Formats: sequence, C-alpha cells, structure tokens
Amino acid sequence: MAAWSIGYQIHSINFSSPIPLPSRTDFSSLSFTFSNAKYPIQWNHIGCHRICALPAVSIMASGSSREVLPPALDSSSEPPAIFDGTPKLYISYSCPYAQRTWIARNCKGLQENIKLVPIDLKNRPDWYKEKVYPANKVPSLEHNNEVKGESMDLIRYIDSNFEGPSLFPDDPSKREFAEELFSYFDSFYKAVISSLKEDKINDATFDSIETALSKFVDGSFFLGTFSLVDIAYAPFIERFQPFLLEVKNYDITAGRTKLAAWIKEMNQIEAYTVTKRDPKEHLENYKRRFLSQL
Repeated sequence: MAAWSIGYQIHSINFSSPIPLPSRTDFSSLSFTFSNAKYPIQWNHIGCHRICALPAVSIMASGSSREVLPPALDSSSEPPAIFDGTPKLYISYSCPYAQRTWIARNCKGLQENIKLVPIDLKNRPDWYKEKVYPANKVPSLEHNNEVKGESMDLIRYIDSNFEGPSLFPDDPSKREFAEELFSYFDSFYKAVISSLKEDKINDATFDSIETALSKFVDGSFFLGTFSLVDIAYAPFIERFQPFLLEVKNYDITAGRTKLAAWIKEMNQIEAYTVTKRDPKEHLENYKRRFLSQL
C-alpha cells in the first residue's frame, strides 16, 4: 500500500525520521501516542501542511519559522495599500482586544493570507481614521473591500470566512455554552477591573471561570477542546494574573486546578504564545492605569 510521510517537531524535539502513513489516512482525526500519553491533533486538511495541535501539545511543521512582526505605524508613517485585495488585520501589539483577532488568525494558519498592520495607539496615523476605520480603534479587518471591527465579531468572522481548522465546535451543547461564555465576558471583565481598583478581590469572579472550565471533561479548555472561547478570554487573563499576583498578592490559580491547567495548556499553543507580551510590561501598564486611582 502506498504511504505518505510527515516530519514534525514537538516542543523543540525533532523527529528526523518521517512517520509512514497510509495513503487513505483520515487527517481530520489523526492522533499519535508518545510515552503512553495520547496527544490529539487537529489537521488542517485544506491543502495545507500545517498541523495545529489542539489542545495537548504544540506541534508545527518541520522547517517552519516564526513570523517577523512589522513595526507599528504612527503619525509619520505612510499608509499601506488600502483595498488592494489583500486582507489586512489592523492591531496594536499591546491591545488585548486586538490580540484576540491575532490569535484567531494564527490558529487558522493565515499568516500568509492576512497581513498584520500594527498601529501605534499613542500616536495614531490620521489616515487610519480617515481612510480605514472611522471608529479609529483596533482591531479592524479589511476584507472584500470592507472594513469590519469589534474583536468578538472579528474572531467569529475570521473563523467562518477563511480556510483553516474550525475554531468553533459542531456539538450543539458546546455551541450553546460558548454563547453563554461570550455573553458573560463583559460581566467578568467589569468585575475584575472593579477589584483591581479596590483592596479586596472578589473570589467569585475567578471561581466562575473555574466552574466554566469544569463543564466538559474532554480537555482542559472551556469547551473541552480549544476554541474561540479560549481566544476571547486568554489576552485578559494574561494581563490580570501578573498584576493581581504582585500588587494584590492574589494568585488566581490557588485552589483552582482547572484554571491552572488551562493557563498551562494555553502556553503550549504557539499561535497564542507568539502574541504574548512580557508579563512585566503588563504589570507596569496596569500599575500606571490602576494604582494612580487608589
């Protein structure tokens, strides 16, 4: 029988010998077992050799290289070629809302299909508001001669309108719970922000996240397997955790094993980790933002 073979890398451990696979292998459900531990993989089967590891291990195609990030454009910068047919994702490297869309783009394997255009939010170019997005916020997405905004809408749009592995489950019960968690996000965010301004942290705020992560047992993520829900929450928890730990002496993972496991698993997903900022940067930003109000 004819066979295919793939080479891949796991956590910087190179497996130089290709694994022979039957020519009729169903890549959409492909999985491997190493050291008695099974690592499920979701294969991007739309003519692309990238492998997206969801959720247990970060796997990338051999020979792949980290994307070179362009510098942020400011008031002195010339605009890119607007409405030239190339999809563009306008972001700020420091904005958690923009980070959501950046993660979604990466998880879909669209680094070569959607161009990143970072904006300096402290010195925004006039052309961004005048020619691209009148709301003058990030993120925004230029696609099919239109510009769309709002991060929660954009991660859904990117998932639905571009090729790559689906980031939303087919299971009706998981889809329903996902909608609940999308709706809950604003309440969660406001509750945490309020606690950052006060002397006492409301345990119930992060207890609710622990409870949500306990609903499905087929993985460490909100819906069991990695999804848009994880993308929606990750940039904010990434910022809350170091500030609360250092300034409030509050460990959000203490007594919350599901949340601790979720953070650990998120940090094994390269599509997410390449978008992260230095925790010290988050810490300094939040100190300037909140400690001055106390």
